[in-house]
Amino acid sequence: MNYFSSDFKLGIIGGGQLGKMLLYNTRKFDIYTCVLGANKEAVCKTACNEFSMGNLMDYDIVYNFGKNVDVLTIEIENVNVDALEALEEKGIKVYPSSDTLRTIQNKATQKLFYIDNALPTAPFTRFAYLSEIEDALANGVLTLPFVWKAAQFGYDGNGVKVVRQLSDLDNLPKGECIAETLVPFKNELAVIVARNPSGTIKTFPVVEMEFHPEANQVEYVICPARISEEIAKKAREVALNVSKAFNHVGLLAVEMFQTEDDTILINEVAPRPHNSGHQTIEASYTSQFEQHLRAILDLPLGRTDSKVGGVMVNLVGAEGHTGNVVYQNIENIMTMDGVTPHIYGKKQTRPFRKMGHVTIVNEDLNEARRVAENVKKSIKVISLS
Repeated sequence: MNYFSSDFKLGIIGGGQLGKMLLYNTRKFDIYTCVLGANKEAVCKTACNEFSMGNLMDYDIVYNFGKNVDVLTIEIENVNVDALEALEEKGIKVYPSSDTLRTIQNKATQKLFYIDNALPTAPFTRFAYLSEIEDALANGVLTLPFVWKAAQFGYDGNGVKVVRQLSDLDNLPKGECIAETLVPFKNELAVIVARNPSGTIKTFPVVEMEFHPEANQVEYVICPARISEEIAKKAREVALNVSKAFNHVGLLAVEMFQTEDDTILINEVAPRPHNSGHQTIEASYTSQFEQHLRAILDLPLGRTDSKVGGVMVNLVGAEGHTGNVVYQNIENIMTMDGVTPHIYGKKQTRPFRKMGHVTIVNEDLNEARRVAENVKKSIKVISLS
């Protein structure tokens, strides 16, 4: 099929920043794109050929959108999977598949998938209701501390909390959840695996992630990870085994823990472009977004190694600021060598909302990390009011 400058239509479900960055590449290749976004402020709106608005969890809206495209992909997991399955039955190519997405959408189901496929992950217990955790603690079946995770609809650090005392359960959602053993770890790592329908597979370099202690969001992504080649090899092997188990098409970002004894445990996965791959835009021969396109269109996969060391800094809304966004001191960071800001186009900021990211590239990774610290201290995402 001719994808370029043709009648071919690529559908993207989700109108956020991942879709926007994916559209950089569809525009580069002149691929016709249709986007379904959840609201009129969707940042994808100005970069696609056709924009539709509707509830991504509504069967009819997703089905009617998808039946008019040739290949359908996502930039967010919270999508009506039954509609995707029906589209597959109609002959529409859907990547990731409805089967993959159905497993990944629910963290409890996702964790059980790892167990069923002998993939390493932290021990956990599944609960239908939050109150069952309280009962398990009272009966000594469960002990503190542990990590609470909502089974569904978590994002950007929401839906995850370390529970160290009973009162930490206060005000948490009451529905299905898991209680996961709190794993002592040295590093949080991630590997992005790309696979096309023909079965060609490539991995991006292992990255190291540093998280904000309160928001539980990635603050820095460091590529390559500052680990031994032996650990990097183990991480890649785990990621490839996860990819094989899912038999996915497109990108699969596998987040992992490197424990104190150098065991690699799977934390969770995302079947799409991912925060841990943003630095590939400037630092790699092929960005994760171009690679996702190549994969879902069954084109040859691009070279995945890095041209230069890269560090990504997330730009999130400052605490105490809600309203029309202002990027304070952005001109200052642009005077720094190797610094490239990406502004997502969200007009309203709120505490810890992802508003953009900055990539720092340098032949010396330690210098890139030092500059990243300066970037983080310099730029502030605040509101006018």
